[in-house]
Parts: sequence; structure tokens; C-alpha cells
Amino acid sequence: MPLSEQNPQSAIDKTVTHQIDTHHNADSLTADEPSLTGVLAEQSDVLLDESMQSEQWNESHDEAWQERESRNQLKHVTGLGELEDVTEVEYRKVRLERVVLVGVWSSATTTAAAAEESLRELAALAETAGAVVCDGLLQHRYRPDAATYVGSGKAKEIADIVAREEADTIIVDDDLPPSQRRALEDATKVKVVDRTAVILDIFAQHATSREGKAQVELAQLEYMLPRLRGWGGSLSRQAGGRAAGADAGIGSRGPGETKIEMDRRVIRTRIARLRRQIKQMAPAREVKRGSRRRFGLPTVAVVGYTNAGKSSLTNRLTGSTELVENALFATLDTAVRRARAKDGRLYAYVDTVGFVRRLPTQLIEAFKSTLEEVADADLIVHVVDGSHPDPFSQIDAVNDVLADIEGAAEIPRILVFNKADRIDETTRERLLALEPDAHIVSAYDGEGIEALREQIERMLPMPNVHVHALLPYASGSLLSRIREYGHVTDVQYRDDGMMIDAEVGSHLAAQVMEQAID
Repeated sequence: MPLSEQNPQSAIDKTVTHQIDTHHNADSLTADEPSLTGVLAEQSDVLLDESMQSEQWNESHDEAWQERESRNQLKHVTGLGELEDVTEVEYRKVRLERVVLVGVWSSATTTAAAAEESLRELAALAETAGAVVCDGLLQHRYRPDAATYVGSGKAKEIADIVAREEADTIIVDDDLPPSQRRALEDATKVKVVDRTAVILDIFAQHATSREGKAQVELAQLEYMLPRLRGWGGSLSRQAGGRAAGADAGIGSRGPGETKIEMDRRVIRTRIARLRRQIKQMAPAREVKRGSRRRFGLPTVAVVGYTNAGKSSLTNRLTGSTELVENALFATLDTAVRRARAKDGRLYAYVDTVGFVRRLPTQLIEAFKSTLEEVADADLIVHVVDGSHPDPFSQIDAVNDVLADIEGAAEIPRILVFNKADRIDETTRERLLALEPDAHIVSAYDGEGIEALREQIERMLPMPNVHVHALLPYASGSLLSRIREYGHVTDVQYRDDGMMIDAEVGSHLAAQVMEQAID
């Protein structure tokens, strides 16, 4: 053992003994030699300094090893992959693929609690896509491994877990580059998909309209294009003549492209066609929005995190029967529903697609129609799942998307915490303390709905043109439209016609002037 690692006192004692023996055995000491006391004092100081340095080095070494041990352990996230009913187990064995979730987090960018919550959200996404979650694993490391995302050793551990759980797929809670996905597939021998692929799959299942399907397909193809993978030399069709080998000749010369290059060309052609189709659908959307603007119909955009209860709340406010499902991204196609205010005016609710953290850029680009609806709205109702463990992270995620929409920052907003029937009193007080102007409602049992409806109707924009005109009794349909799209302050039924005072839009004002009696 090195001297610096021994007990300092015992080392000093041994040195003293050695010096005394040397002193007795020597014939004499010259005058130039240092005294025994000075030598002992000097060596004692040196040994103590080395001891202190050793202790400091050991402390920093222990911290480094603790950090390394934390990185070397895969943390199992509890509550994932636990089935409660035998019939559910039997059903899923037949119908659903089995998946293992994998995530990597760093102390420099997030916390362990946030990483676990993100993995739980990924589990909900996977179940919505039609999979059963067998296990969820988190790795703590400074940055993802450049080759296999989790490192070669952890990839082998994950492969053992996948084999034990009889899983078919690994889902990574990140946007994986193609090289990392392939390396992880080679190490684990199962299919590997990332968070973006899961979201795209959910969108593909839920899209119903022609435009929605085209938008999802465009997003899928843009995601797939850089991730195409060849499977061996049999797909190559470039070699010909003598270059193809002695046994190859006529029939070996291909069109000059490999199979993967042909696939890329087909995908690019399809992407260009889809973009043209979606562009051709834009005028139809503009006509619908133009009709609402022409009659001055106020629009309320209902936005929020996915599965926050936007469709349920819209149904409760309007009395409609739009699809309601306890699943992520149940609504993909924009739905417009009319409602009537207490003063008789009509206005519209626009139920939009839900947002999610790290929404793929391909989807943001493809679903511009939903974003356009939000930009043209007169009022934004931001719906939040109040029963979520961290609702304010969802608020931040939605605000980040809204910040990218031109003009959305100037639109008035109402914050609504939904699912009040699942919120305890402590959580309710905390939400109101942090957001005192927010509404706490329940689309399930109707709590707080009337107060929210009154707030929405108070914030609707009023028509800006005042008309005072005498209309003939034959213009009863025009008066009906004024009541629906404007605000009537007074109507007098006289012998010569109907004298009205109202606030209307410019389009209706022009019609009133055309039919008014001079």
C-alpha cells in the first residue's frame, strides 16, 4: 500500500523508529547533517499534507462513482404494464403488440420526476396507438449515446428485458436519428420506434376527413423519407456488364438506381402530389371561414392539451354530440358547432386538435388548417386537465405552440381547468391561487359550465355598425338575421313598417340600407 494511503500516525511512528535505529548504528554524526528532530518534524508535515490530499481526492472520487452508479442503473417506472383483469390480458395477447418504453434524461436539462411523467405520457400514447406496455425504463446519463442512444451495455440489458417480457417493439421517448434507431435494433433484435412515430400512428388511425388523411400521410412520408433502410445487396440494381462479375451478364443491368433510391423518388413524388392536393383544399376552408366573417359570426377556438376534455366541454356548451373518447388525439378534424347567446346572437365553437409536448414538426406543418382556425378566432378557450399531476407543464406546452401562430398572441383567452369531478379540495385551492381568473368546470357533471358560458358571451366582440332604419314587414327574414348575427336594442312596429335600432356587421348593414324605406 502506498505511504499516503496508510494511517498517518503509524507511518510517523515507523519513521521515528527507523531514524532512531540509524542514529544508534552510526559511528557519529557530522556537524553538517540535520538533527533528528528536524527530520521528524519535516516528514510528519509531509505525511499529514499527503493524508489531507488523499481524503479530498477520495471525496471527489466517491461523488464521481455515485454519479456513474446512477447512470449505470436502469430505473423501472412503476405503474406501467400492470394489467388488472384476466380477460384484458387474453384480449391484448391476441390483438395488441407488446412494447417496452425507454427514456434517457440528464440532470442538466430536466428532473427525474419530469422524466417519469414524460414516460407515463408515452405509455398513454402507446396504449392509444393499440399496444400493451410491458415495462418502462429510464436511464440517467449526461447525454444520449451517439451510437445506440443508451450505450452498448444498456442495450444488452434492454435486450434481455425485451426477451423476458416477450415484447415486439421498443419505443424510445425521444426523436431518434436513423443511425441510432438502426444500431439499437441491431443490438436488441426487435423493432425500434420513437415518440414521433407513435404520434403519427395515432393520427393515421383517427383521421377521417379527406383533408385530414392527406395531412397525416404527408407527415408520415416526410418522417419516413430520411429513415428508409436497404436490406442487402439484392436490392441493388446498379452493376452491369463485366462490373457485375463473371457469372452476371445479360439481365443483370438495371435502370441505374438502387431499390432504396427508387423508393425515395416515389416518396418525393407522392409528397409533391399531396402538397398540391392540400393546397387545393385551402379555398374550401377559406369559403367556410369567409361566410362566418361575412355575417359577423363570432368564433371561439377551443384549444388545449390532448385528452384535456375539449370535445366534452364543447358538447356541454353547445348541446352537440361530437365524438368523445378517453384517448389521446381522439379529435383530429376541426369541428365547428353553433351556439346561441342569451341575447339571441349566434356564435361558433371550433373544436381543434389537441397539442402535446414535443409535437412533431411534420404535424405542425401538415395541420396548418387547425392553426389557421385558431388565428381567425375572436376568443380562445384554453382547456386544461385539472386532475393531471402537472397541469402547468401542459399549459406551457400549449402556449409554446400558440406562440408560433401569427396573430394568436393578441386574441383574448380564457383559462379553464376541466375535470373538476376528479379534483380534490387541496388541488382546487392551489389552482385558484396560481390562476385566480381561471374557471374550474366539469364537462362530466356540468359544474361551473353556466359561469363559463356567461364569461364567454361577455367577451364576444360586438358588431361595430349602428343602424337606425325603417324596414317593411316583408323584410322579416332580414330582421331575423339581425337578431342572430347582431344586437337589437329596440324595435317599434308601426303602421308603415318596423323601426329598428341595432348593432350589426358591415355586411348586414349594407343589406339593411338596401331594404330600408326612405
